[in-house]
Amino acid sequence: MKPAALSATFTGPFALGTFSDSGQAPFPGLVVPEGRVLNLRTALGEPALTTRGLFERWDERLPRLRSLAAAAVAATAATSGDWQPLDTLSVHAPVEPRQVFQSGANYRQHVIDLEAAHRAPDDPRTVEEARAEIAAVMDRRAAEDLPYVFIGLPSAITGPYDDVELPDWAEQPDWELELAVVIGRPAYRVPVAEALEHVAGYTIANDLTDRATVFRRDMKAIGTDWLRSKNAPGFTPLGPWIVPAESIADPGDLRVTLKLNGDTMQDESTKDMIFGVARLVSYASQAARLLPGDLVLTGSPAGNGLHWGRLLRDGDVMDGTITGLGAQRTRCVAETTR
Repeated sequence: MKPAALSATFTGPFALGTFSDSGQAPFPGLVVPEGRVLNLRTALGEPALTTRGLFERWDERLPRLRSLAAAAVAATAATSGDWQPLDTLSVHAPVEPRQVFQSGANYRQHVIDLEAAHRAPDDPRTVEEARAEIAAVMDRRAAEDLPYVFIGLPSAITGPYDDVELPDWAEQPDWELELAVVIGRPAYRVPVAEALEHVAGYTIANDLTDRATVFRRDMKAIGTDWLRSKNAPGFTPLGPWIVPAESIADPGDLRVTLKLNGDTMQDESTKDMIFGVARLVSYASQAARLLPGDLVLTGSPAGNGLHWGRLLRDGDVMDGTITGLGAQRTRCVAETTR
């Protein structure tokens, strides 16, 4: 659901994304705040280049991208023929990752709210007692330094303005706006002190979840079923673009805001994260090799639909913003008859 007036709102001199013109093949583009986009296949002389390919040689390409952005500022109408107006282009998910790492239970207030909402009908605890107990669990997790990271599917990713189809089996589809980290260097067993050196940039992700299928009903001992609850096609709107890490002063101090049909539902700082970006990247890298272009989703703050008693339905419009990273807008549509 592309906004009527699409603007290049982000922090820094440039951002990166994937665009297309009049139904043509998508291309990696450099977008500047003036609202112009440069086709990087042409600018870098690489006809097969993808946005992910930029990150595979990130250290080499970053200085060149800085130069191209600086040249755009000095360009005149007569010399800027390679630049296209942003509002004439289609905007796609900014990158196609090979791997998606997702962090769960990483915002203190969010976890406390979910615990209170998921209390069993026969739970003898009061709401206050339940919240106090889970708060103690959060404190213990932080002290023991054990993030919770699981795997998502790249096929769930869709563009920042695409419609999101709600599967007919999803009884409780919910929103989860998150800060997403884009990897720029291979990372394996990276210490926390070096983890941010492997981050190329940041973008916005809405990690939709069907609350009704998070926990297995047939065998509780199995636990969570992230495959079904989070990975339907289009359940991860991403973008609109990737802002280089050097333009974000502190990823631990950004505002995450989601509005549903104009009403603010989530509005929290990343300061509420239990584990910051460096810790999450380091933790994931202890078990898996993170590759350029991969995503690390950092968890969602308080204010999800389950908290409000209002889940997603046909026709809902979600507007998501994170400080310095732009904004995405997606509309929910019921699954079409098959």
